[in-house]
Amino acid sequence: MTDAIFQSSSPEFIEIDGLSLRLVRSEGQGLPILMTAPWPQSIYAFHGIWGALTRLGPIVAVDLPGFGRSERRPDLMAPQPMGDFVLKLAAALGIARCHAIGPDVGTSALLFAAAARPDLFESVVVGSGGANMERLGKGLRGVIEAPPGAYGEPEGGAQVVGTITRMTRTTPPAEAMEDFRQSSLGRRWIEAADYVRAYPRDLPRLEGLLPAIRTPVLVISGAHDPIVPPANGDFLVERLPHAAHTVLDTGHFVWEDDPDGYATAVSAWIRGGYRSA
Repeated sequence: MTDAIFQSSSPEFIEIDGLSLRLVRSEGQGLPILMTAPWPQSIYAFHGIWGALTRLGPIVAVDLPGFGRSERRPDLMAPQPMGDFVLKLAAALGIARCHAIGPDVGTSALLFAAAARPDLFESVVVGSGGANMERLGKGLRGVIEAPPGAYGEPEGGAQVVGTITRMTRTTPPAEAMEDFRQSSLGRRWIEAADYVRAYPRDLPRLEGLLPAIRTPVLVISGAHDPIVPPANGDFLVERLPHAAHTVLDTGHFVWEDDPDGYATAVSAWIRGGYRSA
């Protein structure tokens, strides 16, 4: 059975490294495109850009461990180990080289992965993800710095629905919103926050690796993002040897607020723009 949002495709679960992971694939020609979903959303966050991006090549979009509907393992809930997991994920999917797109939490994971295995990535698209502790928004810093158990609500699903509704210009489709709710039920939101709570340890490590990453990187930021201000994108571009920064007139959820602008930027990049970065 196909899914209304993913057109001729339907999400599936596969086991990788002992974890049940959810992903969705599209058919196509050319170099594969590996996409990781943002938090606190899921692969359904790509509802507004899926159709445009499937014209660029075959896609595999995945909920990384602990996010969306994928199983969690505590040792993976930090940027550097998640980057290592991305390499295992690509190997399990038979991907030898790809373009990768990772908004939000995928930013740090993909950059760690690119530092470890530059041969895997033709290019990387990131953004809306923390890059430097001093440049994070107040709300995100509050989650990171709060004592364990002192943040979040007992029922994460309702909290996430409220947050996304409040922070997006147009509320996502009901099917997507229900998936976001289910992805954060109970303590899943609080447990997923362990990833960003590892930023004080892992982001300085990533900073030291950035100058050696030769992979072309496109950073897409929202000009009015209160969670991860575009200064984080500036931080990355200042240190990466081959990078470009596109800032769109949106808040944090760039792919929701301006799906056409996001898809246009990614399409131009993957169709050859990355070669001049």
